[in-house]
Amino acid sequence: MGVFRKNETTHGSRSSSMSYALRWKHDKVRLISIFAILAIAVVCIVLAWVYGQASKSIHLVIDGKEQTVETRTSSVGSLLDEQSIELKPQDDISAAVDSELKDGDQIVIDRAVKVTVLADGKSNSYYTTEDTVKSVFTKLGVSVSEQDKVYPSLSAGITPDLKIRVVRVNKHTVEEPITVPYQVVKKKDPTLLVGKTKVVQQGSNGKVVSRVEKVFQDGEFVSKRWLNKTVEKKPQAKIIAVGTKKPEPVKPKPEVLSASITREPGAVKISQNNKVTKGGVSFKYKKLIKNVSMTAYSSEESGIGTKTASGTSVTEGRTIAVDPKVIPLGWWVYIEGVGFRRAEDTGGAIKGNKIDVYYDSLKTANKFGRKKGRTVYVIGPTKPELN
Repeated sequence: MGVFRKNETTHGSRSSSMSYALRWKHDKVRLISIFAILAIAVVCIVLAWVYGQASKSIHLVIDGKEQTVETRTSSVGSLLDEQSIELKPQDDISAAVDSELKDGDQIVIDRAVKVTVLADGKSNSYYTTEDTVKSVFTKLGVSVSEQDKVYPSLSAGITPDLKIRVVRVNKHTVEEPITVPYQVVKKKDPTLLVGKTKVVQQGSNGKVVSRVEKVFQDGEFVSKRWLNKTVEKKPQAKIIAVGTKKPEPVKPKPEVLSASITREPGAVKISQNNKVTKGGVSFKYKKLIKNVSMTAYSSEESGIGTKTASGTSVTEGRTIAVDPKVIPLGWWVYIEGVGFRRAEDTGGAIKGNKIDVYYDSLKTANKFGRKKGRTVYVIGPTKPELN
Protein backbone atom coordinates (compact mmCIF):
# COMPACT_ATOMS: atom_id res chain seq x y z
CA MET A 1 0.00 0.00 0.00
CA GLY A 2 1.37 3.27 -1.02
CA VAL A 3 2.26 6.03 1.44
CA PHE A 4 0.92 9.51 0.81
CA ARG A 5 3.40 12.32 1.92
CA LYS A 6 1.66 15.58 2.43
CA ASN A 7 3.67 18.88 2.05
CA GLU A 8 6.88 17.05 2.16
CA THR A 9 9.91 19.00 1.08
CA THR A 10 13.06 17.34 0.22
CA HIS A 11 16.51 18.37 1.46
CA GLY A 12 17.72 18.99 -2.09
CA SER A 13 15.06 21.52 -3.05
CA ARG A 14 15.55 23.57 0.12
CA SER A 15 19.25 23.95 -0.52
CA SER A 16 18.61 25.13 -4.06
CA SER A 17 16.28 27.89 -2.92
CA MET A 18 18.76 29.21 -0.42
CA SER A 19 21.53 29.42 -3.06
CA TYR A 20 19.33 31.40 -5.41
CA ALA A 21 18.45 33.85 -2.64
CA LEU A 22 22.09 34.36 -1.78
CA ARG A 23 23.02 34.95 -5.42
CA TRP A 24 20.25 37.46 -5.88
CA LYS A 25 21.31 39.36 -2.77
CA HIS A 26 24.97 39.46 -3.90
CA ASP A 27 24.04 40.74 -7.35
CA LYS A 28 21.76 43.36 -5.80
CA VAL A 29 24.52 44.66 -3.54
CA ARG A 30 26.98 44.93 -6.46
CA LEU A 31 24.44 46.81 -8.55
CA ILE A 32 23.75 49.17 -5.69
CA SER A 33 27.49 49.78 -5.29
CA ILE A 34 27.88 50.60 -8.97
CA PHE A 35 24.95 52.99 -8.87
CA ALA A 36 26.38 54.61 -5.73
CA ILE A 37 29.78 55.16 -7.38
CA LEU A 38 28.14 56.66 -10.47
CA ALA A 39 26.05 58.93 -8.29
CA ILE A 40 29.11 60.16 -6.41
CA ALA A 41 30.94 60.84 -9.73
CA VAL A 42 28.01 62.84 -11.06
CA VAL A 43 27.85 64.83 -7.84
CA CYS A 44 31.60 65.59 -8.08
CA ILE A 45 31.26 66.71 -11.71
CA VAL A 46 28.33 68.93 -10.84
CA LEU A 47 30.19 70.39 -7.87
CA ALA A 48 33.25 71.02 -10.04
CA TRP A 49 31.14 72.71 -12.69
CA VAL A 50 29.39 74.82 -10.05
CA TYR A 51 32.78 75.73 -8.57
CA GLY A 52 34.09 76.61 -11.99
CA GLN A 53 31.08 78.81 -12.65
CA ALA A 54 31.52 80.62 -9.35
CA SER A 55 32.36 84.34 -9.51
CA LYS A 56 36.10 85.19 -9.82
CA SER A 57 37.99 88.45 -9.23
CA ILE A 58 40.42 89.08 -12.09
CA HIS A 59 42.92 91.98 -12.21
CA LEU A 60 43.09 93.45 -15.71
CA VAL A 61 46.07 95.75 -16.48
CA ILE A 62 45.77 97.48 -19.86
CA ASP A 63 48.57 99.89 -20.86
CA GLY A 64 49.54 100.30 -17.21
CA LYS A 65 45.99 101.01 -15.98
CA GLU A 66 44.66 98.38 -13.60
CA GLN A 67 41.03 97.44 -12.99
CA THR A 68 39.39 94.53 -11.16
CA VAL A 69 36.53 92.69 -12.86
CA GLU A 70 34.18 89.95 -11.64
CA THR A 71 33.54 87.06 -14.00
CA ARG A 72 32.17 83.52 -14.13
CA THR A 73 33.98 82.64 -17.33
CA SER A 74 36.56 79.87 -17.27
CA SER A 75 39.19 81.03 -19.83
CA VAL A 76 41.15 84.17 -20.74
CA GLY A 77 39.59 84.28 -24.20
CA SER A 78 36.08 84.16 -22.72
CA LEU A 79 36.99 87.01 -20.36
CA LEU A 80 38.25 89.15 -23.28
CA ASP A 81 35.00 88.49 -25.17
CA GLU A 82 32.97 89.28 -22.07
CA GLN A 83 34.83 92.60 -21.58
CA SER A 84 34.71 93.44 -25.34
CA ILE A 85 38.50 93.60 -25.48
CA GLU A 86 39.92 93.15 -28.98
CA LEU A 87 43.59 92.31 -29.49
CA LYS A 88 45.74 93.19 -32.49
CA PRO A 89 48.42 90.72 -33.58
CA GLN A 90 51.11 93.11 -32.32
CA ASP A 91 49.62 93.45 -28.80
CA ASP A 92 51.25 91.66 -25.86
CA ILE A 93 49.21 89.63 -23.33
CA SER A 94 50.64 87.92 -20.26
CA ALA A 95 48.58 84.70 -20.66
CA ALA A 96 47.42 82.56 -23.55
CA VAL A 97 43.81 83.15 -24.60
CA ASP A 98 42.94 79.47 -24.07
CA SER A 99 44.44 79.30 -20.58
CA GLU A 100 42.18 78.67 -17.55
CA LEU A 101 41.13 81.52 -15.29
CA LYS A 102 41.53 81.33 -11.53
CA ASP A 103 40.32 83.65 -8.85
CA GLY A 104 42.85 86.44 -8.24
CA ASP A 105 44.66 86.04 -11.59
CA GLN A 106 46.29 89.12 -13.17
CA ILE A 107 46.09 89.60 -16.93
CA VAL A 108 48.45 92.25 -18.36
CA ILE A 109 47.82 93.66 -21.85
CA ASP A 110 50.21 96.08 -23.61
CA ARG A 111 48.65 97.75 -26.62
CA ALA A 112 50.99 98.15 -29.61
CA VAL A 113 51.24 101.72 -30.94
CA LYS A 114 52.39 102.91 -34.36
CA VAL A 115 55.76 104.64 -34.69
CA THR A 116 57.48 105.94 -37.81
CA VAL A 117 61.27 105.81 -38.11
CA LEU A 118 62.95 108.19 -40.58
CA ALA A 119 66.56 107.15 -41.17
CA ASP A 120 69.00 106.88 -44.08
CA GLY A 121 66.54 108.55 -46.45
CA LYS A 122 63.78 106.02 -45.75
CA SER A 123 60.55 106.19 -43.74
CA ASN A 124 59.21 102.96 -42.18
CA SER A 125 56.25 102.42 -39.84
CA TYR A 126 56.08 99.76 -37.11
CA TYR A 127 53.76 98.67 -34.30
CA THR A 128 55.53 98.25 -30.98
CA THR A 129 54.91 97.76 -27.27
CA GLU A 130 58.36 99.07 -26.27
CA ASP A 131 58.60 101.92 -23.75
CA THR A 132 61.49 104.06 -25.05
CA VAL A 133 63.06 105.07 -28.36
CA LYS A 134 66.21 103.16 -27.43
CA SER A 135 64.29 99.91 -26.80
CA VAL A 136 62.44 100.37 -30.12
CA PHE A 137 65.79 100.69 -31.94
CA THR A 138 67.08 97.59 -30.13
CA LYS A 139 63.96 95.63 -31.09
CA LEU A 140 64.11 96.75 -34.73
CA GLY A 141 67.89 96.46 -35.05
CA VAL A 142 68.39 100.14 -35.92
CA SER A 143 72.04 101.07 -35.26
CA VAL A 144 72.94 104.56 -33.99
CA SER A 145 76.50 105.82 -33.47
CA GLU A 146 77.63 108.25 -30.78
CA GLN A 147 77.91 111.02 -33.39
CA ASP A 148 74.39 110.54 -34.77
CA LYS A 149 71.53 112.73 -33.58
CA VAL A 150 68.14 111.24 -32.63
CA TYR A 151 64.91 113.25 -32.32
CA PRO A 152 63.37 112.73 -29.81
CA SER A 153 66.24 111.44 -27.65
CA LEU A 154 66.90 107.75 -27.04
CA SER A 155 65.49 108.05 -23.51
CA ALA A 156 62.17 109.58 -24.68
CA GLY A 157 58.97 107.61 -24.11
CA ILE A 158 56.83 106.12 -26.86
CA THR A 159 53.50 107.75 -27.74
CA PRO A 160 50.98 106.85 -30.47
CA ASP A 161 51.97 107.96 -33.99
CA LEU A 162 55.40 109.07 -32.78
CA LYS A 163 57.86 110.09 -35.51
CA ILE A 164 61.49 109.26 -34.74
CA ARG A 165 64.18 110.91 -36.86
CA VAL A 166 67.80 109.75 -37.09
CA VAL A 167 70.31 112.27 -38.45
CA ARG A 168 73.53 110.58 -39.56
CA VAL A 169 76.55 112.70 -38.59
CA ASN A 170 79.88 112.13 -40.35
CA LYS A 171 83.14 113.98 -39.75
CA HIS A 172 85.94 114.13 -42.31
CA THR A 173 89.39 115.68 -41.93
CA VAL A 174 90.68 117.39 -45.07
CA GLU A 175 93.84 119.29 -45.90
CA GLU A 176 93.53 122.77 -47.40
CA PRO A 177 96.67 124.28 -49.01
CA ILE A 178 97.17 128.01 -48.47
CA THR A 179 99.62 130.14 -50.42
CA VAL A 180 101.70 132.48 -48.29
CA PRO A 181 102.80 135.46 -50.41
CA TYR A 182 106.37 136.56 -50.14
CA GLN A 183 107.29 139.94 -48.69
CA VAL A 184 109.30 142.64 -50.33
CA VAL A 185 112.35 143.73 -48.37
CA LYS A 186 114.03 146.99 -49.35
CA LYS A 187 117.65 147.67 -48.46
CA LYS A 188 119.50 150.91 -48.90
CA ASP A 189 122.28 150.81 -51.47
CA PRO A 190 124.71 153.75 -51.37
CA THR A 191 126.11 152.76 -54.76
CA LEU A 192 122.81 153.42 -56.54
CA LEU A 193 121.48 156.86 -57.25
CA VAL A 194 118.44 158.00 -55.32
CA GLY A 195 115.31 156.78 -57.05
CA LYS A 196 117.05 153.80 -58.65
CA THR A 197 116.26 150.23 -57.56
CA LYS A 198 117.72 146.80 -58.28
CA VAL A 199 116.35 143.32 -57.54
CA VAL A 200 118.92 141.48 -55.45
CA GLN A 201 116.86 138.33 -54.76
CA GLN A 202 113.69 137.09 -56.42
CA GLY A 203 110.83 136.25 -54.05
CA SER A 204 108.88 133.01 -53.91
CA ASN A 205 105.59 132.21 -52.19
CA GLY A 206 105.38 129.80 -49.28
CA LYS A 207 102.87 127.05 -48.66
CA VAL A 208 100.91 126.21 -45.52
CA VAL A 209 98.60 123.19 -45.24
CA SER A 210 95.70 123.56 -42.83
CA ARG A 211 93.92 120.48 -41.46
CA VAL A 212 90.20 121.13 -41.22
CA GLU A 213 87.46 118.91 -39.81
CA LYS A 214 84.26 119.09 -41.87
CA VAL A 215 80.93 117.97 -40.44
CA PHE A 216 78.17 116.49 -42.62
CA GLN A 217 74.59 115.71 -41.55
CA ASP A 218 72.73 113.22 -43.77
CA GLY A 219 75.34 113.89 -46.44
CA GLU A 220 75.03 117.70 -46.35
CA PHE A 221 77.90 119.94 -45.22
CA VAL A 222 76.99 121.96 -42.10
CA SER A 223 80.20 123.23 -40.47
CA LYS A 224 83.96 122.97 -40.27
CA ARG A 225 86.56 123.34 -37.52
CA TRP A 226 90.22 124.30 -37.89
CA LEU A 227 92.54 121.70 -36.31
CA ASN A 228 96.13 122.71 -37.03
CA LYS A 229 98.49 123.78 -39.79
CA THR A 230 101.84 122.65 -41.21
CA VAL A 231 104.33 124.89 -42.97
CA GLU A 232 105.49 122.94 -46.03
CA LYS A 233 107.49 125.77 -47.55
CA LYS A 234 108.55 129.07 -46.09
CA PRO A 235 108.22 132.13 -48.33
CA GLN A 236 111.41 133.69 -49.65
CA ALA A 237 111.44 137.44 -49.49
CA LYS A 238 112.10 139.56 -52.55
CA ILE A 239 115.07 141.81 -51.80
CA ILE A 240 115.31 145.12 -53.58
CA ALA A 241 118.21 147.51 -53.35
CA VAL A 242 117.10 151.14 -53.14
CA GLY A 243 119.60 153.77 -54.15
CA THR A 244 120.65 156.40 -51.62
CA LYS A 245 123.50 158.00 -53.56
CA LYS A 246 122.75 161.63 -54.17
CA PRO A 247 123.42 162.96 -57.66
CA GLU A 248 125.63 165.94 -58.30
CA PRO A 249 123.73 169.10 -57.39
CA VAL A 250 122.21 170.88 -60.39
CA LYS A 251 121.25 174.48 -60.22
CA PRO A 252 117.51 174.58 -60.61
CA LYS A 253 115.87 176.84 -63.11
CA PRO A 254 113.47 179.41 -61.76
CA GLU A 255 109.99 177.89 -61.70
CA VAL A 256 106.78 178.00 -59.75
CA LEU A 257 106.80 175.16 -57.24
CA SER A 258 103.59 173.34 -56.36
CA ALA A 259 102.56 173.31 -52.76
CA SER A 260 103.64 170.24 -50.85
CA ILE A 261 103.24 168.90 -47.35
CA THR A 262 105.80 166.68 -45.64
CA ARG A 263 104.20 164.24 -43.19
CA GLU A 264 107.32 162.26 -42.21
CA PRO A 265 110.85 163.48 -42.89
CA GLY A 266 112.35 161.44 -45.72
CA ALA A 267 109.42 158.99 -45.69
CA VAL A 268 106.09 160.21 -47.07
CA LYS A 269 105.42 163.18 -49.30
CA ILE A 270 101.92 164.25 -50.26
CA SER A 271 101.37 166.64 -53.14
CA GLN A 272 98.32 168.30 -54.54
CA ASN A 273 97.96 165.64 -57.25
CA ASN A 274 97.30 162.89 -54.59
CA LYS A 275 100.62 161.16 -55.24
CA VAL A 276 102.61 159.59 -52.43
CA THR A 277 106.16 158.27 -52.37
CA LYS A 278 107.41 156.03 -49.61
CA GLY A 279 110.63 154.01 -49.58
CA GLY A 280 110.99 154.18 -53.34
CA VAL A 281 107.39 153.19 -54.11
CA SER A 282 105.18 155.90 -55.63
CA PHE A 283 101.44 155.61 -55.97
CA LYS A 284 98.31 157.67 -56.32
CA TYR A 285 95.54 157.36 -53.80
CA LYS A 286 91.80 157.87 -54.09
CA LYS A 287 91.14 158.85 -50.51
CA LEU A 288 93.06 159.72 -47.36
CA ILE A 289 91.66 158.52 -44.02
CA LYS A 290 93.12 159.88 -40.77
CA ASN A 291 92.77 158.78 -37.14
CA VAL A 292 92.14 155.13 -38.05
CA SER A 293 92.11 152.63 -35.16
CA MET A 294 93.47 149.12 -35.72
CA THR A 295 93.13 145.70 -34.10
CA ALA A 296 94.23 142.21 -35.21
CA TYR A 297 92.60 138.78 -35.63
CA SER A 298 93.62 135.19 -36.44
CA SER A 299 92.04 132.03 -37.89
CA GLU A 300 93.22 130.24 -34.73
CA GLU A 301 90.44 132.00 -32.85
CA SER A 302 87.33 129.93 -32.22
CA GLY A 303 84.67 130.57 -34.89
CA ILE A 304 87.07 132.32 -37.33
CA GLY A 305 87.36 130.47 -40.62
CA THR A 306 89.94 130.69 -43.40
CA LYS A 307 87.59 132.13 -46.02
CA THR A 308 87.06 135.90 -46.25
CA ALA A 309 83.90 137.82 -47.05
CA SER A 310 85.27 138.45 -50.56
CA GLY A 311 85.86 134.70 -51.17
CA THR A 312 89.67 134.67 -50.82
CA SER A 313 91.72 132.75 -48.24
CA VAL A 314 93.02 134.79 -45.32
CA THR A 315 96.71 135.57 -45.82
CA GLU A 316 99.11 137.17 -43.38
CA GLY A 317 100.79 140.24 -44.86
CA ARG A 318 97.84 140.89 -47.19
CA THR A 319 94.39 140.47 -45.64
CA ILE A 320 92.60 143.13 -43.60
CA ALA A 321 88.96 143.43 -42.51
CA VAL A 322 87.26 146.79 -43.20
CA ASP A 323 83.91 148.53 -43.31
CA PRO A 324 82.92 148.25 -47.02
CA LYS A 325 81.14 151.60 -46.73
CA VAL A 326 84.50 153.24 -46.00
CA ILE A 327 86.94 151.05 -47.99
CA PRO A 328 85.60 148.93 -50.89
CA LEU A 329 86.36 145.20 -50.79
CA GLY A 330 89.18 144.22 -53.14
CA TRP A 331 90.95 147.59 -52.92
CA TRP A 332 94.54 148.04 -51.82
CA VAL A 333 95.50 150.49 -49.10
CA TYR A 334 98.70 151.70 -47.53
CA ILE A 335 98.71 151.86 -43.70
CA GLU A 336 101.39 153.91 -42.04
CA GLY A 337 103.54 151.69 -39.89
CA VAL A 338 102.08 148.50 -41.43
CA GLY A 339 102.49 148.67 -45.21
CA PHE A 340 100.39 147.60 -48.18
CA ARG A 341 97.29 145.55 -47.37
CA ARG A 342 94.20 144.45 -49.31
CA ALA A 343 90.60 144.89 -48.07
CA GLU A 344 89.29 141.29 -48.27
CA ASP A 345 87.25 140.69 -45.15
CA THR A 346 84.57 142.26 -42.96
CA GLY A 347 83.50 141.93 -39.34
CA GLY A 348 80.51 142.73 -37.18
CA ALA A 349 82.61 145.06 -35.00
CA ILE A 350 84.44 146.71 -37.93
CA LYS A 351 82.53 149.93 -38.47
CA GLY A 352 83.69 153.32 -39.70
CA ASN A 353 87.38 154.23 -39.49
CA LYS A 354 88.48 150.89 -38.09
CA ILE A 355 90.67 148.15 -39.59
CA ASP A 356 91.32 144.56 -38.41
CA VAL A 357 94.74 143.20 -39.55
CA TYR A 358 95.01 139.42 -40.12
CA TYR A 359 97.81 137.26 -38.63
CA ASP A 360 98.19 133.48 -38.80
CA SER A 361 99.29 133.28 -35.15
CA LEU A 362 96.75 134.11 -32.44
CA LYS A 363 99.66 135.02 -30.16
CA THR A 364 100.89 137.61 -32.68
CA ALA A 365 97.36 138.99 -33.12
CA ASN A 366 96.94 139.40 -29.36
CA LYS A 367 100.36 141.02 -29.11
CA PHE A 368 99.35 143.53 -31.83
CA GLY A 369 96.81 144.99 -29.40
CA ARG A 370 94.98 148.19 -30.37
CA LYS A 371 96.57 151.06 -32.27
CA LYS A 372 95.05 154.48 -32.86
CA GLY A 373 95.68 157.59 -34.91
CA ARG A 374 96.97 155.86 -38.07
CA THR A 375 96.74 157.34 -41.55
CA VAL A 376 95.45 155.14 -44.35
CA TYR A 377 95.77 155.79 -48.09
CA VAL A 378 92.98 154.15 -50.12
CA ILE A 379 94.64 153.28 -53.45
CA GLY A 380 92.35 151.14 -55.62
CA PRO A 381 91.98 147.59 -56.96
CA THR A 382 95.60 147.49 -58.30
CA LYS A 383 98.60 147.14 -56.01
CA PRO A 384 101.33 149.73 -56.70
CA GLU A 385 104.59 148.40 -58.06
CA LEU A 386 108.09 149.65 -57.42
CA ASN A 387 109.31 152.61 -59.43
